[in-house]
Amino acid sequence: MLATIEGLDHVVIMVQALDDAAAQWRDLGFTVSPRGRHSDHLGTGNYTIMFEDDYLELLGILQPTELNAPSRDFLARRGQGLEQLALRTHDAAAGVEALSGLGIQAIGPVHFSRPVNRPDGSQAEAAFTIFNWPPDHRPADLRVFACQHHTRHAVWLPELIEHPNTVTGISRVEVLARDPASAARALGQVLDAEPDATPTGAVIRTGPQRADILFVTPETFSQTHALPADIDLPPEGAIALVLRVRDLEAAARCAGSGSWHTTGSVVVPPARASGVLLVFEHT
Repeated sequence: MLATIEGLDHVVIMVQALDDAAAQWRDLGFTVSPRGRHSDHLGTGNYTIMFEDDYLELLGILQPTELNAPSRDFLARRGQGLEQLALRTHDAAAGVEALSGLGIQAIGPVHFSRPVNRPDGSQAEAAFTIFNWPPDHRPADLRVFACQHHTRHAVWLPELIEHPNTVTGISRVEVLARDPASAARALGQVLDAEPDATPTGAVIRTGPQRADILFVTPETFSQTHALPADIDLPPEGAIALVLRVRDLEAAARCAGSGSWHTTGSVVVPPARASGVLLVFEHT
């Protein structure tokens, strides 16, 4: 892994209607942040779902801009769902230089900020610097960027990290690929990381105590999660989030009707989570 990368920071879930998506995730037992708005050149707004050291971002388009064109394309092509992985970096500028050394022309660094409306009515400013891999570097239809937090205190708010479903963090992201080993190698090349073979596919470890990225075939994925026949899967792309929970029974109560149990987990269909298959696992 690139020396400036510390592991998975968050995942970006593209949604058609921000407020509707936030309501859907609240119904699943998540504490959702107040709505945020990014800088004008990004043209996006968001809600975040914060965990102990990583998070989910529900991202919507507020106005078309050059920088959000790939996300608009994703929505038009695939609909709602997992579009991007954000890796944490402690030095975005150094990350751009490191990619240049691999012959990859990064986009950035890009600086932006957004106001944070706290539940108590007060406001803070969250500031970030990011860099993106080129748009054509998207193994298994997965875009990757790196995020440097300048104001962690404005993002990881104590009142936002406790959830009725008891989720504490992201265990892994599951990505569909016709050839999992090849897709994992392609992502590993742009991250300067070596994937590991697994009994069902291939995995990239993003960092110590950080989430893994698992590549599997659609057939293996369907079998592993006992998917009903009426759930359609794309041929490739990030599709599932496996989340750690303290109390699986509490997670099952929040998941409610329409979810199902597999060995040691509770599964929520994509239709109830903005196009993402959710898997709650006790750890």
